[in-house]
Amino acid sequence: MKPLWLPTGTSGSVVATLLLLLFSCTTFTSTEAYDALDPTANITIKWDVITWTGDGYIAVVTMYNFQQYRHIQAPGWTLGWTWAKREVIWNMLGGQTTEQGDCSRFKGSIPHCCKKDPTVVDLLPGAPYNQQVANCCKGGVLNAWAQDPETAVASFQLIVGSAGTTNKTVRVPKNFTLRVPGPGYTCGPAKIVRPTKFSTNDKRRTTQAMMTWNVTCTYSQFLAQKTPTCCVSLSSFYNNTIVNCPTCTCGCQNKTEPGSCVDPKSPHLASVVSPPSRALNPPLVQCTSHMCPIRVHWHVKLQYKEYWRIKITVTNFNYRMNYSQWNLVVQHPNFDNVTQVFSFNYKPLTPYEGLRLCMGFADDTGMLWGVKFYNDLLVSAGAVGNVQSELLFRKDKSSFTFDKGWAFPRRIYFNGDNCVMPPPDAYPWLPNASSTLVLSLLSSLTRILASFLVLSFTC
Repeated sequence: MKPLWLPTGTSGSVVATLLLLLFSCTTFTSTEAYDALDPTANITIKWDVITWTGDGYIAVVTMYNFQQYRHIQAPGWTLGWTWAKREVIWNMLGGQTTEQGDCSRFKGSIPHCCKKDPTVVDLLPGAPYNQQVANCCKGGVLNAWAQDPETAVASFQLIVGSAGTTNKTVRVPKNFTLRVPGPGYTCGPAKIVRPTKFSTNDKRRTTQAMMTWNVTCTYSQFLAQKTPTCCVSLSSFYNNTIVNCPTCTCGCQNKTEPGSCVDPKSPHLASVVSPPSRALNPPLVQCTSHMCPIRVHWHVKLQYKEYWRIKITVTNFNYRMNYSQWNLVVQHPNFDNVTQVFSFNYKPLTPYEGLRLCMGFADDTGMLWGVKFYNDLLVSAGAVGNVQSELLFRKDKSSFTFDKGWAFPRRIYFNGDNCVMPPPDAYPWLPNASSTLVLSLLSSLTRILASFLVLSFTC
């Protein structure tokens, strides 16, 4: 069967050639967690056995957040697994288990954790130096790779006992889980890979791990939360219509249950709202028609001869949440011609790198985030609960138009979650060109009739 996107009359050999070209440029992974704007996104957990001990080994566990724009914020990640045998954790650096478990079978020295399924968390900033390792002690916060790669890595060290002391006797753990702190991530099985190599500080000697295995975890917004978390509204200078977020996007106001949302004009607002934090508490949102914690507004502001300008406003309607290190990802065909971004950081993303190089796809995706110590913290609902910036684009005469919603984004993500867009038929439209044509024709006819009248009277 011929694909529907090919022209009529295309031969089977041409179809085969195009498909071969497509798959030679890139490969697609079939998974429910697939993200079209970040197709290789994952968190990779690398477990390196550094040395053997009398009854087990010492290992360094490192987490790499290879997601371009999805980060883990406070209160941070929680990593769990199930031991394959009767292993115990004698000691840890850079992290700790949440429970010790039943260690009654041990006399003398007591292990750090005896649970069959331990749960590990990061140490908080300011932990004693003798409990730290490199890339630890950030309270479980992992920044996005594109936003800050230096802080997108976390590590801890553990001494494992009752585990075996050779590559043939050690068994890899099973059933890895990653919570942030809620659900959303699904981890695959641990796979033994080529041992990691390490270089000394002077780069003159290389050592390697005794044994290494990797675990890959991917994110699904549907698993994380069944309802959307953000929405998009639109407006433009050429139309007075403001297209709001669709009604009940993230839920509906429950008239029968007071407390489902907060009226910002309530005289007792302070007594209802608890102090905001960086933790992922259940949202308490301002009463709106959309009931979303976050709204992104895209306004087409101005146009010049060779440029056009838009304004982006991100508003926080959640009284219980301060969003630190927030980011915004926008897909629009004119992002390959960004001229200037005011008061936000900007970085182009290339989600289709293989197709871009192979078939000439344009860069149409950009990432925006706040300037450190200025607007990188999106505070809770209220008068100052918003951040905004303006973007200046150069017009591409071959494609630029304000017609048919071209000036509005195709897709917007906030902190890695896909925001709900208004329906296309609701977008602000250009003044009807046909009415302008009719007026010009009527004007021309009036002038012609006036000329005939003048001629008739003079004759």
